Amino acid sequence: MFAKDIKIEGYDEALWSAMQHEINRQEMHIELIASENYASQRVMQAQGSVLTNKYAEGYPARRYYGGCENVDVAEQLAIDRVKQLFGADYANVQPHSGSQANAAVYMAFCKPGDTVLGMSLADGGHLTHGSHVSFSGKIYNAVQYGIDEQGIVDYDEVQRLADEHKPTMIVAGFSAYSQIMDWNRFRAIADSCGACLFVDMAHVAGLVAA
Repeated sequence: MFAKDIKIEGYDEALWSAMQHEINRQEMHIELIASENYASQRVMQAQGSVLTNKYAEGYPARRYYGGCENVDVAEQLAIDRVKQLFGADYANVQPHSGSQANAAVYMAFCKPGDTVLGMSLADGGHLTHGSHVSFSGKIYNAVQYGIDEQGIVDYDEVQRLADEHKPTMIVAGFSAYSQIMDWNRFRAIADSCGACLFVDMAHVAGLVAA
């Protein structure tokens, strides 16, 4: 294994400089993008630990490679803590990004060509809510809802589109929307047309947990 005292500083000055400039940028600005929240030093320590060396395909106690006993402990800790935090029966902590997590939901509940009703990117939705440049708009029949003149989700439009297109899944969530979602309204709309309701709460998950 490489010597533990080898650092980036003094070895790769170009990379080190970029890292230092990024530290300065983050400290000099107020970040209001939820998905760019500042990771704690404990999170940074875990992400930069020896765990990153281990290939661990599969799930705890059901891996395809040996030597995963310590990674299993770490992942199971994360699963158990997420379940407790959100009062959930199940949890998957493996996605590296929101897009990967959303893709898993699509594959679990929809088939290629199924109709999905999601928020338009132009009105605050995420790329994976049906944008034509995303897998969600290429593999699935994406129908998009938007906001009204007051900048609020047009729930009447959501209901109308749900009645018209009978989507397999309705995506309730956002990427750039400053208002509070009426989750109960979405639940009622989904129930009215027999759709699965997928709540993408990535940007407000911390508030939900709190």
